This record gives sequence, structure tokens and C-alpha cells, in this order.
Amino acid sequence: QVQLVESGGGLVQAGGSLRLSCAASGRTFGSNPMGWFRQAPGKEREFVAAITWSGGETRYADSVKGRFTISRDNAKDTVYLQMNSLKPEDTAVYYCAARLGRRAAERTYEYDYWGQGTQVTVSS
Repeated sequence: QVQLVESGGGLVQAGGSLRLSCAASGRTFGSNPMGWFRQAPGKEREFVAAITWSGGETRYADSVKGRFTISRDNAKDTVYLQMNSLKPEDTAVYYCAARLGRRAAERTYEYDYWGQGTQVTVSS
């Protein structure tokens, strides 16, 4: 009963910024920890960032720490990923996800709902 729709992807030059949004719907959204993952062609889907339902805990992959920021606005049923200092290696399809558990998680199998993904391309 949770639906997720990502938006905000696009083409940006290296060093630029982009903000992704994930609009959520469903009666249990307010209790769901959320995560962002990404997948490049020929590679496994990898963890990017996660946040608890309250926003009290955040986690980041080492590759994006210090550059990306995850946040959520429960009143707007939306989760964000602010991406700064983008690099060509950040190019991927980015997915948001929600899990039924209460804690933030970093593995794909720990999440129960997924969005359709949004393409982010960083040019050099």
C-alpha cells in the first residue's frame, strides 16, 4: 500500500548539483524508513543513502558522503536527495525505496517498496 515516484533526474555537468524527489503515497508512509539506491549499466544496484521515518538517523555510502544529503518532509510525503559536487561516476538510475521496518537499512533486500527510477547523467 505504498507507492513511490521519483523525479528530478537529468543531465548535469561535473561539479554541478541536482535534487531528486520521491513522492510517496500510502497509509503507512509516515512510519517507513526510506532509502536511495542507484544502478549503472552492468552493475549491481548499490546503496546511496537512508533515513528513518523521523529523520533522526541518516546513513550514506562512502562514495557520496559529504556530497549528498538525504532528507524527508513527512507533511509533504516526500523524500529528497540533494546531490552536490557531482562526478561522472555518479551517473546511474536512482531509485527510492521504503521498508516496513523501523530502522534505516543499507541492503536492497531490506526494502519492500520501490519507485520506477530516475536517470541522472553527469557529463565531464
